[in-house]
Amino acid sequence: MTNEFSLHWFRQDLRLSDNSSLNYLSQKHKRIVCVFIYDQVNCNRKLGSASKTWLHYSLLYLNNKLNNNLLIFKGDPEFIFLDLIKQNKITEISWNRCYEPWRVERDKLLKKTLRKHVEVKTFNGSLLWEPWEVLKADSTPYKIFTPFYQKGCLTKKPPRKPISNNFSFFDHKIKSLSVTGLKLLDKLGWENKVINHWEIGESFAEKQMNNFLKEGLGDYSHGRNFPNKLNVSRISPYLHWGQISPNTLWYEAEKLQQDVETINIDIFKSELGWREFFYNLMFHFPNIQSKNLQIKFDKFPWESNDEFLKSWQKGLTGYPIIDAGMRELWKTGYMHNRLRMITGSFLVKNLLLHWHHGEKWFWDCLFDADYASNSASWQWVAGTGTDAAPYFRIFNPITQGKKFDPEGEYIKKYVPELKNIPHKYLYTPWECPSEILSEINLKLGVDYPFPIVDIKLSRAKALKAFSILKK
Repeated sequence: MTNEFSLHWFRQDLRLSDNSSLNYLSQKHKRIVCVFIYDQVNCNRKLGSASKTWLHYSLLYLNNKLNNNLLIFKGDPEFIFLDLIKQNKITEISWNRCYEPWRVERDKLLKKTLRKHVEVKTFNGSLLWEPWEVLKADSTPYKIFTPFYQKGCLTKKPPRKPISNNFSFFDHKIKSLSVTGLKLLDKLGWENKVINHWEIGESFAEKQMNNFLKEGLGDYSHGRNFPNKLNVSRISPYLHWGQISPNTLWYEAEKLQQDVETINIDIFKSELGWREFFYNLMFHFPNIQSKNLQIKFDKFPWESNDEFLKSWQKGLTGYPIIDAGMRELWKTGYMHNRLRMITGSFLVKNLLLHWHHGEKWFWDCLFDADYASNSASWQWVAGTGTDAAPYFRIFNPITQGKKFDPEGEYIKKYVPELKNIPHKYLYTPWECPSEILSEINLKLGVDYPFPIVDIKLSRAKALKAFSILKK
C-alpha cells in the first residue's frame, strides 16, 4: 500500500547516525516516520530545568534535520500509538531501549499492547553491552567496577561497530504539536544564558568529539584531572541524549592508536566503562536513586541546614575551588568531573548533608543529568554505593585546589572576586592580611564569604559520625 509506513520512536537516541532502530527500519521499509513523545504520565521523576532546556533545542535541531516531519506528542505513549495505528497504515514500530526502571516497566507493557496490532522491535542504541549480558559466573551482577569492566566487559564480544544508512523518510500529513508546544522552557532568563555555552544537535556532538580527539586525548590520562585544561571531552550531554553513540566514541578513539599513547585511549574507554557500570547498577538495583545501596548508611546521622545547602548551591561556601565548581554548574549546565567529586565530598562529608540534596541539585542543573550516572556517582562520593569511596576519603578543598588548579585560572574564571588576590592566598583568602585586602579592595564577608565551616573541624566531625557505621 502506498500509504503504509513504519514508525521510529525517538527517545534518548536523538541522532540519525548509528541509530540501531532506524538502521533496522531502513533495511526493511521504504518509508519511515519519526515520533517523539514527551511522557510525563508514566515517569516517576520529571526532567530537571537544564534537561528540559537541552531537550527543547535538541528537538528543534532534529525536526529541522527531518524537514519538519518529526511527529511530536505529549502524554501516554500507549494512547498516542494506538490512535496513530487507528488513523494510519502503520506496519511496524521500533525504538532503542532505555533502562530507567520506570521506562523498563512501561515499555514491557507497551510492547505487549502494541503487538496485538503491529510488529514491534526494540534495540540497544545506548550502551556498549546490555546490562543482562555482563554478569558474574554465578549470574549475579558485579558490584565493583574493576572486575565488572575487566572481567565482565572486556572478555565479552567487542561492542558492535557503528553503522550508518541513508533513510527514506515519509512526507506525511499527520498533525502534531510543535516543539514549543511541549512548553519545555519555563525560566527564560537562566535558560537563555546557560544555553549560550553550547551548540546542540548531532553534528555538534561529532564536532565536540573531533575537537577532543584532536586536542585532548593525547594527554587524557593526566590532563583530565585539571579543570582548566582541554583534556576532558565535554561530550556527556550529547552522549546522555543520544546525539552520539558510545560505539562511535569507542571506535573513533581506537583509530588513533598509532598517534596516541595506549594508556590515554584505554583510560578514555574505561570512562565509557564507568557509564556502563552505572547503568548496570541501575538496572539490577532499580532503587539506586532513592535508597542507599549499603543499607548500613540508613542509620547515618545526616544533618539539616538550609543555609549550608543554599551556600553550597550558590557557590558561596568560602572555599574557592568549591565555589568555582558550583558556579560553573550554574553558568554552563556542566561541571568538570574532578569538581563533581570535590563539591560532592564537601556537601556530604564537611557539611554532613544527605547526598539526596546534591543529587537533586545536579539533576536540575546538569545538561547531562542521567538517572544512572547521577545517582551512582553521588552514592560513590557519599560512600553509600556498592563500589564507593571509603568514608574516610574526604577531599580537602584547599589541597585539591592547589593540586588541580595550580595557576588558579579555573578559580579566577568562575570566582572573579578573587582575581586580584595574591596567589599565596587564592586557596585560603581568609588568611590574607587585612592591609592586602584593603589594597585590592576586597572585603571578606561582603564581596566574598568567610568559610561556612572549618575544614579541619568538619573533617573530624565527619569521621566521628561515620565511625558509628563500624559498630
